[in-house]
Amino acid sequence: MIFIQLIIVVISSYLEFATTIFLHKPHSHSSHSSCLKTMEDQSSTSAPSIDPFKLLKIVQNPDGSLTRQSLFPSVSITDEESTSSNTSQLAFFKDIPLNPQNKTFIRLYRPPTPPPSTNHKLPLLIHFHGGGFILFSATSRPFHDACSLKAVKLPAVVLSLEYRLAPEHRLPAAYDDAVETIMWVRDQAMDVNGCDPWLKEYVDFSKCFLIGSSAGGNMVFHAALRALDIDTSPVKIIGLIMNQPYFSGVERTESEKRFVNDRILPLPANDLMWSLALPEGADRDHEFCNPMAADGFLKEKMGRLTRCLVTGHGGDPLIDKQRELVKVLEARGVDVVAEFAEGGCHGIEIFDPLKAEALLKSIKDFVDTCCRCVNSESAAAKSTL
Repeated sequence: MIFIQLIIVVISSYLEFATTIFLHKPHSHSSHSSCLKTMEDQSSTSAPSIDPFKLLKIVQNPDGSLTRQSLFPSVSITDEESTSSNTSQLAFFKDIPLNPQNKTFIRLYRPPTPPPSTNHKLPLLIHFHGGGFILFSATSRPFHDACSLKAVKLPAVVLSLEYRLAPEHRLPAAYDDAVETIMWVRDQAMDVNGCDPWLKEYVDFSKCFLIGSSAGGNMVFHAALRALDIDTSPVKIIGLIMNQPYFSGVERTESEKRFVNDRILPLPANDLMWSLALPEGADRDHEFCNPMAADGFLKEKMGRLTRCLVTGHGGDPLIDKQRELVKVLEARGVDVVAEFAEGGCHGIEIFDPLKAEALLKSIKDFVDTCCRCVNSESAAAKSTL
């Protein structure tokens, strides 16, 4: 019952997003199932005629910045509901400055009940939200609710990053913010200038994960690659969770062509977001967008990544790139758990509570498995002493 109540909170806010931002063609369907069917029928390969600026509710200003006209409602740290009686089953949360000059901060979530002992501390999930690198916030209602849900149901401590958006701050700014977050966690673990009390009481820093959906999944990949060149100890990143990660390329994949007029992520919107996010003058074969086409050095580096969970759906225009990513990682010896379901669409868990529940279960299973491996390795190391 608790899980269903939490799911309803997440789904209701996500549906507002779908109906006001991405469902650009008016329709008269009255149920969620008919909405899903409409989205899955977008297999026309005719030339798209939509205006991606109107679809995404953005206006580009003369200085190149964006006016974002239709955002999710934000959840403030002072919202009355965050302390209301019926949130006793939800996570507690607070905001912590990361880099005031860049106006970045961290939203930290913890479950209401502390770990039973210091030997049973919780994993830490470092979360990056989606939005094509140009939209939304860590405080946006759907991302906030989803992080709260994960903190309670896994359970875990979840750290959600408010990173800089493009085009005001083009890539690699978001990756820089992600790495700065990892380094902040390392400093907390080392007790540099003091450790946040929630992290000190709740977190096992040897069990850290990077997690994100869509553009957030892309950030997981690139932040993890950068972290390979950094001494993060005592923090150990033991798993990467990429849900429908956001990748593309100059050459159209079959799934992109098949879903050219997709209601969630049509090609004109996809192309626009990449043009606003990538460095000036770069095309979609840049390694930020299409690492599968990168040089041998980057591909060799991919082979050093830790265990990955990659999830996707056959009705997502990005599915072919996601499958290609899995093949490249597996060819380099990375341990990959790949879960690709038939049908669906980009962000299907937004519309379908059963898919949302299935995704959460996949994440929980992956996190639990990775943590058990750490426990086994630690026990084996102690037995040899």
